[in-house]
Amino acid sequence: MLNLHHLNSFVMLQQTGSFTEAAARLGIGQSTVTQHIQRLEKSLGRQLVFRDTHQVKLTAEGEALLGYARGMLDMNGKVASLFGESRLRGRLRLGVSEDVVASRLTSILEDFIRLYPLVDLELTVALSAVLYQMQDIGDLDLVLAKRHIGETNGRLLYREPLVWLARDPDLALRGDVLPLIAFPPPSITRRVAQEALDREKKAWRIVCTCGSLSGLTAAARAGMGVLVQPRSMAPAGLKEISADRLPVLEDVEFVLVPRRGADAALTEALSSLIVAQIAPQHQA
Repeated sequence: MLNLHHLNSFVMLQQTGSFTEAAARLGIGQSTVTQHIQRLEKSLGRQLVFRDTHQVKLTAEGEALLGYARGMLDMNGKVASLFGESRLRGRLRLGVSEDVVASRLTSILEDFIRLYPLVDLELTVALSAVLYQMQDIGDLDLVLAKRHIGETNGRLLYREPLVWLARDPDLALRGDVLPLIAFPPPSITRRVAQEALDREKKAWRIVCTCGSLSGLTAAARAGMGVLVQPRSMAPAGLKEISADRLPVLEDVEFVLVPRRGADAALTEALSSLIVAQIAPQHQA
């Protein structure tokens, strides 16, 4: 019989690609994760994980085990939900801003679905301001999104600077009018960028508008213009423009906002996973 704790460490290691990060998310020591993997490999008589100083990845045998491991953990979660003392069930409507989805949502959703299989989770991806509007009319129970500095709505996860990005900063800045790539209104990052440029009386024009970060990223990688994003979410292939070349942008804050009247147990269950996985990445 395979130990479920060992399998859980194995799956988390695959998700994070790091013994340190896997241990942090599981709330156990890094040495414990290492022991779990070693014991799992010993019980199966196969090397499951390839490690060196630069990377952690699964071997062919590890890849073959992964699907079965997830299936066993999913089944265990369903049994625990059916017969455990706390049987969370119902519907939870989650709204997440576009840029968060692109960087860190997958593992959170995987964990929630595994832990609470009786909960029907509905996901909406949109601009932060749109998500708040939907929540105001009762269409969303929990929102993970950005807010302006000085606003007080929601539970603060972390604060981060916005930065100017371009494929080739010199080329993007050579003209008198800045070509700007942005989400459509009422985007928070668009508003921050435009207000910063207007304060410095820097001329700008919108050269690409798209509600999808992948679309904006494609335009920026093609050299169409300048994109504004939180620093940790800067897409690969783009360079940060130094602060002395364009106006300084204000920070943004990422927050969790539960709807008043929403099921508190459901919103807190998902909120706890989000806080556990996102907040540690931004702690000093």
